[in-house]
Amino acid sequence: MIRRRGAAAWLLFAAALLLAPGSPRPLCAGTLSTVGSGRWVTVAEVFDGDTFRTLDGERVRLLGINAPEVAHRDAPAQPLGDAAGEALRRRITGRVVRLAFDRERRDVYGRLLAQVYTRDGTWINGWMVAQGWAHVYTFVPNLRWAAALLRLERRARGAGRGIWADPRWRVLDAGELRPGLLGQFRLVRGRVDRVGRRGRDFYLGALHVTVPKKFRDYFHFPLPVQRGDPVVVRGKIRAGVRGGWFISLHAPTDLEVAP
Repeated sequence: MIRRRGAAAWLLFAAALLLAPGSPRPLCAGTLSTVGSGRWVTVAEVFDGDTFRTLDGERVRLLGINAPEVAHRDAPAQPLGDAAGEALRRRITGRVVRLAFDRERRDVYGRLLAQVYTRDGTWINGWMVAQGWAHVYTFVPNLRWAAALLRLERRARGAGRGIWADPRWRVLDAGELRPGLLGQFRLVRGRVDRVGRRGRDFYLGALHVTVPKKFRDYFHFPLPVQRGDPVVVRGKIRAGVRGGWFISLHAPTDLEVAP
């Protein structure tokens, strides 16, 4: 009975935090919808800017975001990888946090995929993106928080925070693509100069943007682009079979069309 009353009191407290005037709503986005779901864990160790281990030994991957890599094995740290890891470490190490889940709870490595909230109501995934320590990285079917994360990323990009001030992470122009960028996950901008007949693909100069067949059920076709539209796309840069470049869109949030 005591435990039930304590849980009820916490739910009321969390709701009050979210509804209070001046509360940090961008960092609490989605919290009301997750109260009563998920579970609490204690953070034992933070590995990098998007992964940690709980006191029970579970590995947790922050869902919907990706932070620069820290050094591991023979690979050096990516620019700002150590800074992103330290930011998350200071924010959650040793603390009790709540995990909230989307449709798929684990990745191919067996890690829990979760949105993470602290007791004061801070949405950690959103906080990392808002501070510029991570970019949006979404995969179907886990899209519940994608739009909210993208709004926070746009603000961070516009303000040049964190990774967005570093040449490695800046948004590229489509005309800048070159062999040295192959395999990198990047944001690329340009104007649409041709749309495919079925509206499932389009071109930004020599960059061919496509939606692979296995992801098409999550998109509406034709894609919401027309010739001349300024867009930003995100994905791994690949070499085209007939020359040029291509990027595959894996989720609707991989395509941003300027108003």
